[in-house]
Order: sequence, then C-alpha cells, then structure tokens
Amino acid sequence: MTTLLDVKGLKTRFFTQDGVVHAVNGISFHVGEGETLGIVGESGCGKSVSVLSVMRLIPSPPGKIVGGEVWFEGRDLLKVDQDEIRSVRGNKIAMIFQDPMTSLNPVLTIGQQVGEALQLHMGMTKEQARQRSIELLEMVNIPEAADRIDDYPHQFSGGMRQRVMIAMALSCDPQLLIADEPTTALDVTIQSI
Repeated sequence: MTTLLDVKGLKTRFFTQDGVVHAVNGISFHVGEGETLGIVGESGCGKSVSVLSVMRLIPSPPGKIVGGEVWFEGRDLLKVDQDEIRSVRGNKIAMIFQDPMTSLNPVLTIGQQVGEALQLHMGMTKEQARQRSIELLEMVNIPEAADRIDDYPHQFSGGMRQRVMIAMALSCDPQLLIADEPTTALDVTIQSI
C-alpha cells in the first residue's frame, strides 16, 4: 500500500503568559492510500492541534510547530511556502472542522463558500461552481439546495452547517480527508449517513 501521508515526530507548542504548553509532543503516524486512521483520546489531549498542525493552520502567535515532518507527495509540508500549502489545502488534503460556525464566513453565502475551492482548484467558472455546489449540497441532504445556495451560514441549523462543511471538504475530491469530530453537530438520524 502506498503511503499518502507520513507524519514524523510532530511537535507543536503554545507560548502563553503562564508558560509553554506542549500541545503535541512528538506524534508520528502514517496513512496509506484507501486507509482510515482514527486518533482517539481525552478532551484536550492534542487531537485537534495535531491535525491543524498537519494542515499548517496553527495560529501564530501563540502557537508554533517546533519540530517534526509532514510528508505528502514527496515533500515536507512544514517546509513548503504559503502558495504551495494553499494549493494542497482544500484540494489534495481537505478538512472537516469540528465547529462549522467558526469555520464558515458569516458574510459570504453558502454558495460562494462551497464554490470558492471549485473555482480556485478545479478551474471552474462561477456558474459551473454554482451548479456543482448545488449538487454537493444535495449529496449531503441539504433540503431545497438550489433555493438555499444564496443563504448565509446563520440561516442554517448547526447540523446543516456541518453538512455544508462536509460538502466543502469533498468538493475537490481530495486524496486525503481529515475529519475533526465531523458528526458532533449532526443529529443522530444524519450521523449514520
């Protein structure tokens, strides 16, 4: 099996007034093509910080990735420039975030947000991206998707916002999908889908 992602000795710290928080302390794992990997642990043990570090989404300051390697497609993502990591993020590696309300932009419509990655990474026109966004919203069971495409995040329930995040993550058919508690905002009937 081909290794898709290889994380070696990843270390992330947060520098606070109270001292240094060792949020991720040397985690290593690999994900093969077609493989599923689950990272489990107690609340606050560093699961979310680990995946945010892989995506290079740690807010700096106060956070900083201080060591390790994240290998994807023959390159260490911790060493590539911002343009290169942007071309990977949301395209080849996508993430479903834990809290959709803070991940969605409140001043952009759902259609603009789902369509943005399609235009950027897939080269679609605005109209093509809009049509594909409607299809993606239908795929995750957003009722009346064509009518809701111009609505804003606050007009959706928590579960519907989470399904929008899932649609966004799947939009560019990523090689690797990272999900940070993707079903917490969904009701039980939707979690099983």
